[in-house]
Amino acid sequence: MSINAAITGVGMSDIGRKTGRPAMLHLVEAARRALDSAGLTRTDIDGICTYPGKADNSPGMSPLGTGEVRNALGLRTRWHSAIPDGPSQMAPIMVAAMAVATGQARHVLCFRALTESSSQTAAQRASIPGSGRARLGGWYSYLVPANAMSASNWAGWMATRYFHEFGMTREHLGMVATGQRAFARHNPAAVMQAPLTMEDYLGARMISSPLGLFDCDVPIDGACVVIVSAADAARDCARAPLTIEAMGSALESQETWDQRADLTTMGAHDACADLWSRTDMKPADVDVLALYDGFSIFVPYWLEAFGFCGHGEAKDFIAEGHIGPGGRYPVNTGGGQLSGGRLHGFGLLHEACVQLWGEGGGRQVKDAKAAVCGMGGGFIAGSMLIRRD
Repeated sequence: MSINAAITGVGMSDIGRKTGRPAMLHLVEAARRALDSAGLTRTDIDGICTYPGKADNSPGMSPLGTGEVRNALGLRTRWHSAIPDGPSQMAPIMVAAMAVATGQARHVLCFRALTESSSQTAAQRASIPGSGRARLGGWYSYLVPANAMSASNWAGWMATRYFHEFGMTREHLGMVATGQRAFARHNPAAVMQAPLTMEDYLGARMISSPLGLFDCDVPIDGACVVIVSAADAARDCARAPLTIEAMGSALESQETWDQRADLTTMGAHDACADLWSRTDMKPADVDVLALYDGFSIFVPYWLEAFGFCGHGEAKDFIAEGHIGPGGRYPVNTGGGQLSGGRLHGFGLLHEACVQLWGEGGGRQVKDAKAAVCGMGGGFIAGSMLIRRD
């Protein structure tokens, strides 16, 4: 039931904190690596797509648009798109897959570039909606009186409700954070390499109760490129294509974090149910999990949404060791965004591809053939199932 699209190459720039490098240098480096990965040249690329497009609503969050990247890389494209409103950060990958499946392009370069780390100052904080602006409207205007302008506040609300309903504790989230740090220590590209103990985790400063410092992803400078190709074109690429088996993007709630009927679920639950309805594969067929971890609390939500455990059962699933090194369902084997660095989901998909190509080094999952990737938090989500034939 797969669509006629595959991932044929991925590339990531040398990421870091406070690099001072222009976003375009990161992007060009990632693009070259992705093209080399796929065995393609820039003349093969006839489509380009990104999330969310060039924007100035948060420092360093999206400094590059499709036009300037196309010009910098010397591309001549038949199709292009930027997706500010769609199924999370996964939107450009999904739209690119539909573009190649319908003949709009043969090889689409999808990119995400950030300079959030270098762009932050005391007055200009990355990922704070409206940071540095005088006026906000819509849902955000209701958050101003509560001084709740950070997504850490909203994720903290979710975690508090989930803790109350199902008895999850900070130690359970600590297992998520320490497990991903253990993976990161085998990933030379990860920005956080030092060992992280449960004592370290519990002793770190609180950010938005019950979430502490190590429950939050790490802002970085960097870029990631994913090349999506038509199925027939993919057969001519340098490595085995990774077939996009299914995608899910359903949304059945209001587009706010706090008005969902069941606050112990996210948009992920809608998107994942949509995905499984489009394939004969099952969770038991999956070897690698790439789950959006803007905050550690998102991981148990995604585990339940994808059906790896029942609703409210994630704490036990985590405690039993299923998601860490050596577990049956390893999560975020590159360190995720908690330790690898925040590329808004693109880095997670990059790692899933690395695993399916058997290039994970000391963190490689044995005989990995299929992976799920989920991106987004709160009401917004996109899900994808990819496999190596």
